[in-house]
Amino acid sequence: MMSQMPQQAALSRCPSCEEPLESGDRFCGACGYDLSAVPPRPDDGPTLTLNGSGTPAVVPTAGWPVAADADSSAPPPTVHLPADLPGPDSGGAPLSPATPPPTATGVRFDRPREPEEYPLQAPDPRVAADAAAPADPAKLCVACRAGRVDDDGYCENCGHAQPRERDHMEQEYGPIAAVSDRGLRHHRNEDAFGIGRTVLPDGSGALVAIVCDGVSSATRPDDASLAASRAASESLLAALPLGTHPQQAMHDAIVAAAHAVNALAQEPATAREHAPHQNAPACTLVGAVVTAGLLVVGWVGDSRAYWVPVDRTSPPARLTEDDSWAAQMVAAGLMNEAEAYADERAHAITGWLGADAYELEPHTASFKPDRPGVVVVCTDGLWNYAEAAEEMADVLPADAAVRPLHGARVLVGHALDGGGHDNVTVALVPFPAPPQGAGSA
Repeated sequence: MMSQMPQQAALSRCPSCEEPLESGDRFCGACGYDLSAVPPRPDDGPTLTLNGSGTPAVVPTAGWPVAADADSSAPPPTVHLPADLPGPDSGGAPLSPATPPPTATGVRFDRPREPEEYPLQAPDPRVAADAAAPADPAKLCVACRAGRVDDDGYCENCGHAQPRERDHMEQEYGPIAAVSDRGLRHHRNEDAFGIGRTVLPDGSGALVAIVCDGVSSATRPDDASLAASRAASESLLAALPLGTHPQQAMHDAIVAAAHAVNALAQEPATAREHAPHQNAPACTLVGAVVTAGLLVVGWVGDSRAYWVPVDRTSPPARLTEDDSWAAQMVAAGLMNEAEAYADERAHAITGWLGADAYELEPHTASFKPDRPGVVVVCTDGLWNYAEAAEEMADVLPADAAVRPLHGARVLVGHALDGGGHDNVTVALVPFPAPPQGAGSA
């Protein structure tokens, strides 16, 4: 209120009715106008010139209306807003007529009206790509379900090692299937497999299964088994359609697998710098080729193949002979099988794939079964828990020929239930091979 007092003393007439005022009046005696509501003088050039005792003069270019003289009973003149009348802009140019704005307080009326709908602009593809890609959520531990998994694969909360991609693998390819599991005691899965199907020159189908077991005492056994399984299966699938006899194709596939494993030992020294005294990468191999009337197996090492007929009244059979210390003792007549496999040296292998192998001796054998059955191709992680052919037949589900993936899962589960001391891998191949295009029921 004190800041307005000098301006009130300078007013000689009421701004509303032009009634003469006396010094110190706070209200007009004629119309009751509140003189304290008179706005303070602006800092810039005034529109109205006030000279203390003169009447207010109107600036000609502004075009504001002049309040008419009125007696004390006349109502105050109508109040006009600046936008109600045309006038010049700050440069003296006439303003274009505008639509009267709505009389709402606290809103700017110099904005353009907003449309009810906005046209959508095509997004920047770089920004859209960034927005579309969700942030990679932190992996949670499979054990405690609370801790975050670090880059090394361990839980930051409980320290539990997380499953690797190869810890459990399953594949079903038409009538053939394979399952591989790390087991319960090993820190990684050093087994690998390869399965596939192709067409022979006569148009009949052929099924292929390769199973490899990395030698744990060697360098990079997991790489060795993977390289061997890929090389052997690719070799078979390439040779069989060309008319190569399945037994010769199996022999050549084992040689190809041996070359692939040997190549791992020729990699830069940095690959073995942390374990310079270990053996070169090595693994065992067992495989099967099944056609409409022929069954061929091949192997090096102690991984095995079994024959289990669909008619369980017929006897099953083991199709391979181990390259192991125990098998040598039995073959030489120095021990019977029970004594040999009870010895702590029983599983010492005498044949394998790898640069350190004494000599590569691929074993192959061909059979012509007279009835339908299933070929079980597996590592010792399974047959340690079902060593005899009769034991393997007892574990294998009766419908394994038409449900190979289920049958393979059952066999792996049997090994895990038995203790899972080793990696477990098994492939099931039905005999005879169905025509190309037919799958499992």
